[in-house]
Amino acid sequence: MALIAPSLLSADFSRLAEAAAAAEAGGADWIHVDVMDGHFVPNLTFGPGLVARLKKTVRLPLDVHLMVDDPRQVIPWFVEAGADWISIHAEATAHLHRDVEAIRTAGRKAGVVLNPATPLAVLQDILPECDYVLLMCVNPGRGSQRFIPGSRERIRSLRRMIGERSLPALVEIDGGVNHDNAAGLVRDGAQVLVAGSAIFQAPDPAAATARLKELGMRAETA
Repeated sequence: MALIAPSLLSADFSRLAEAAAAAEAGGADWIHVDVMDGHFVPNLTFGPGLVARLKKTVRLPLDVHLMVDDPRQVIPWFVEAGADWISIHAEATAHLHRDVEAIRTAGRKAGVVLNPATPLAVLQDILPECDYVLLMCVNPGRGSQRFIPGSRERIRSLRRMIGERSLPALVEIDGGVNHDNAAGLVRDGAQVLVAGSAIFQAPDPAAATARLKELGMRAETA
């Protein structure tokens, strides 16, 4: 499985519906929406109103990444807006299990996000409750950053951790994913690739999405 989740953070904010449609035409599996609150990370981006509008025009699942302090306060907003997959940072909450359960109780898929310096051991007790884990391969807060090379070993270690316990959680990665490293990342164990600038800063986002999808599928069968 190599799912492609284009990140709208790198798209033209005045034409987000068109950007999502281009990604869908290229074979994207999800649309990734980065929500930043200006506190947990030093940037402000999308809110539940934008997610609700996308839900009316985008046929793909919406993968909402909450980069916010105290996510429990905003989870209901994004559930109501129509988010299909919702991930929260382990570093942003004192009650990780409670917040993951709030997402799952609302009928949505729940994910836990780890920043690059956060140990995988944080996942030990929550992993059975996760539908997916999102590993940040850059420090969160802005797009177009370079991939942190040490992330590859983290991907491999996480896949081993999940496999040893026969758990169903998917491994999603975000940050610095491009056409040069996508195949290697899938071979390392990444199952969902979030890509922003590699898709939306390309001359043809649909073609860039299709190429990324092709690289991921080939890597799976290599």
